[in-house]
Amino acid sequence: MAETEIKAPITAPALREYPCIPALQPGAMDGVKPYVANDKVQEEVGFPGHLVDDWQPKALAKMGDLLGRYRSLKVFMDACVHCGACSDKCQYFLASGDPKNMPVARQDLMRSVYRRHFTLAGKLFPGLVGARELTKEVLDEWYSYYHQCSECRRCSVFCPYGIDTAEVTMAAREILDSVGYGQKYSNEIIAKVHKIGNNLGLPGPALANTLEGLEEDIKEDTGIDVRYPLDVKGAEVLLVTPSADFFAEPHIESLIGYGKVFHAAGISWTLASKASEAGNFGMFIGNYEHLRKIALRVREAALELGVKRIVVGECGHAWRVAYQFWNTLTGIGAGAKDPFAIQLQSQLDQRYRQPMHICEFTWDLIRQGAISFDKAANDHRVITFHDSCNVARASRMGDSPGGQFEIPRAIIRACANHYVEMAPGTTHEQTFCCGGGGGLLTDDLLDLRIKGALPRMESLRQAADERGVNFMATICAICKAQFTKVLPYYGFKMSMVGGVHQLVSTAIKLGDK
Repeated sequence: MAETEIKAPITAPALREYPCIPALQPGAMDGVKPYVANDKVQEEVGFPGHLVDDWQPKALAKMGDLLGRYRSLKVFMDACVHCGACSDKCQYFLASGDPKNMPVARQDLMRSVYRRHFTLAGKLFPGLVGARELTKEVLDEWYSYYHQCSECRRCSVFCPYGIDTAEVTMAAREILDSVGYGQKYSNEIIAKVHKIGNNLGLPGPALANTLEGLEEDIKEDTGIDVRYPLDVKGAEVLLVTPSADFFAEPHIESLIGYGKVFHAAGISWTLASKASEAGNFGMFIGNYEHLRKIALRVREAALELGVKRIVVGECGHAWRVAYQFWNTLTGIGAGAKDPFAIQLQSQLDQRYRQPMHICEFTWDLIRQGAISFDKAANDHRVITFHDSCNVARASRMGDSPGGQFEIPRAIIRACANHYVEMAPGTTHEQTFCCGGGGGLLTDDLLDLRIKGALPRMESLRQAADERGVNFMATICAICKAQFTKVLPYYGFKMSMVGGVHQLVSTAIKLGDK
């Protein structure tokens, strides 16, 4: 009888003095990959149920389609000169030492196939230009290493040609899906959103019950009736927030903060059961059709409820999708030209940015004097701020460049007395990913996630030891979920992470509005 295999417990890498470039460890992450989606999940989202027999020509055909549709992808395939500027910028390489997790090497997994089938030199002299065939071994390599990229785009900040590794990763995942080789985690979530309206599969009645319980808790805590309305027609604001805000810790503390802001300012608002999810995993798998279908739920909810403004809660990639894609995908903001988009544009109040991030919304109210704080209520916290990658490198807030960095920090300073920054080179546009973004927030990739968090944990440890930091604020649902999972592996408490609006909730002065 064969002995049962006992897996070694997952441990965190040792913290080092930042920055530290690791020694190369070829093959260190070879074969690390998420669970493959089963046939039911694949078919629910319109992909083949398993790896198709003629996968190679279909994969190459899909690659050709993407190269023809997205000019940027072809530019990224051709432009790289292997200068090495990106090689030590990825958190997964810095933690694992696996050279295939250097952004340039991860790109080359696709670039080598591109050269073999889509360039003259690769067709005639493959060995001279690093071209190779798309074999099953290469496809497996794609599945492994393109799911060791969080699409955070940190490497792109340092690339002199602006090559976007995230777009390469998205293209690879879309090719994999098209031949029946999809990721279980992301595709299951997309199916839930299409069926129910959110990533967690939380139906409308359960959501309503959750919000009622939240109102009762806040009444008991504050003595004030703060409402968390659902599907209220005629409300001024539709809040679209990540579904984790409805029950997960510490996410729900930010939801409590949103409600208190609306209450204190006297602004009517509502959530929508049809659009009870700000996240959009269509972006993670690189699929435009799913990206648009999920985003359209927000438009449908806004039209049904007749709202005048759309505000997005604390979610990094959700804000990127809203900021970069909603205008042309759905007509939220100028862009789309179909009749329903035009109807929505005429319905929304164009005196305000459409859509607006909850931090923009709150900061505008602070500047107007519409809400105020007892800053001393947060005096038990020494706070730092983790810039979430999709907010930092793929969006903006406010009316001036850099608003996505300054506005969240300004809110923190407005409601707390003790704020410090982490080390230069680890924040703002050079921030490190939490290690769990881009569709990697699944326990079958826990070892990868713990490793990917290493650079941020190193800078946090430095801030904690030298400046007494005991709370790290962030405005991303994935960052909150990732950090609560990995912080204990590095000797921190789970409660050390929370949202900006958790701090707002602690300090805001509530009146009768």
